[in-house]
Amino acid sequence: MRERVILHCDLNAFYCSVELLSHPELQEVPTAVCGDPLSRHGIILAKNEAAKKYGVQTAETVWQARRKCPGLQLLPPHHDLYAEYSVKVNEIYQRYTDQVEPFSIDESWLDVTGSQQLFGDGKTIADDIRATVKRELGLSVSVGVSFCKVFAKMGSDMKKPDATTVLDRQNWRQILYPMPVGSLLFVGQATEEKLERYGIKTIGDLAKLEEDDLRGLLGKQGGTLYRYVNGLENEPVRHIDDPDEIKSIGNSTTFRRNLVGLEDIRTGVISLSSLVGYRLRKHALKCYGVQVTIKDPQFNVRDRQTQLQHPTNITREIYSTAMELIQKSWKLRDPIRLLAVTAISLVPEDTGEQLNMFEQSDGRLRLEALDRSLDKVQNKYGKGVVKPASVLKNDIGVD
Repeated sequence: MRERVILHCDLNAFYCSVELLSHPELQEVPTAVCGDPLSRHGIILAKNEAAKKYGVQTAETVWQARRKCPGLQLLPPHHDLYAEYSVKVNEIYQRYTDQVEPFSIDESWLDVTGSQQLFGDGKTIADDIRATVKRELGLSVSVGVSFCKVFAKMGSDMKKPDATTVLDRQNWRQILYPMPVGSLLFVGQATEEKLERYGIKTIGDLAKLEEDDLRGLLGKQGGTLYRYVNGLENEPVRHIDDPDEIKSIGNSTTFRRNLVGLEDIRTGVISLSSLVGYRLRKHALKCYGVQVTIKDPQFNVRDRQTQLQHPTNITREIYSTAMELIQKSWKLRDPIRLLAVTAISLVPEDTGEQLNMFEQSDGRLRLEALDRSLDKVQNKYGKGVVKPASVLKNDIGVD
């Protein structure tokens, strides 16, 4: 069986690069794309290499960026234009293979295993893609080349802008194992902190653990990370015409004022949980887990998640789980700038469930029926017309 050759293509400073096509005079000037600097949404969305040299970072506020770089030029975003260029770039990728899987608006995986007889080996194809995108669209791409999706993605992050990095069977351990464990794909801050408490500081440290040990430490995620650090990840790259697989359903809100206290937080969580439940039912899905993301006014982010005993798409259950996570992990008097509620570990709605008699009670069936009734009204009259009846009024203090 032939070794897979996977590319991960990542457009460099995408938003800013697209804007600079219309402002060539700013190519060498520190420049950033940002939201409205007069509102709470005034944050840096993208920056060019000149701004990066001053330490300007994506997601920081405009005033923070201007303290570092007083001469920073600011441009407003044009999201329709970014979507247009994303389509054009993926059309170029499709000249080399029909296995093209967009990961975000500016990132895509390509499986070029069967394309090498026509276009050369993986590095040759990557270099040709970079040259073609630059020549035809004026944008630069960094490309990772490897035998799996995870390592290809990590490779594209290693050299920027406009570079190709190869992580093959001969060199991947030498390159990856000395890196901080937080550099591994999908190792978030909370997981990194937990691993470091056990003395696991590098990817190489993580690779020394047995799969059972990692599962005992991190649950299902431990098994996933075991496959990653041992080069065993083999998820296929989807065909360009395959429908996108829904892996999670979430909603987030940045509030006009900070949420402080239990009642504020309840109001925010019920609004988000209602939308998540509605979207799950719309797609005929249920979730086995709920994740909550909290961002404070200093842009510190905290993620917490938990698994459920049975899959659900009932708004009341999603809301209750999210509130429990927040109350366990957050001081309610501390201000919250952004909240997100996400349904994770999704399964089809008709997945067989072994529920006990209590879980099949009239109360649970009634909550399901109430949500379905509200969905019909929502579908007919539009979002926001009705309140989630499956959550009791005294839970959120509304009329």
